[in-house]
Amino acid sequence: MTPARSPLDARIRRALRDDRGAMSLFVLVTVVALFLVAALVYDGAGRLRALTHAEGVAHEAARAGGQAVDAGKAISGGGITVDRNAAVAAARTYLSRAGVSGTVSVSEDGASLEVDVTGSYRAVFLAGASGTVTGHGSANLVYRG
Repeated sequence: MTPARSPLDARIRRALRDDRGAMSLFVLVTVVALFLVAALVYDGAGRLRALTHAEGVAHEAARAGGQAVDAGKAISGGGITVDRNAAVAAARTYLSRAGVSGTVSVSEDGASLEVDVTGSYRAVFLAGASGTVTGHGSANLVYRG
């Protein structure tokens, strides 16, 4: 035997039945929003990683070029400067081995080297987040004798 149901129980059941499917829409919107946030975080982190890589390569290429000291001038006492051709070649070699493109320039006095790197980032989820990244590095020749 089942207990008798009151009219109040029937009204409550009818009222609860009216909200069927409302939670499903809320869950759908929430899940889509969470996936969008996850895509933003993932692609943003990837772009930041590409930018950090470009900066690191630019700094390392500048350091590699800065190692090319003009030995003839230094030995004869004419000052410590970089050999322009060797410095540019060393920096460009480093850039090509790293798989990026960039520009290398030596200052007029030969005491500093500037490297600008251009790379690209392709977003995985958000096509609008794709683009180019740039990095800048410099090396200053310091002699402490």
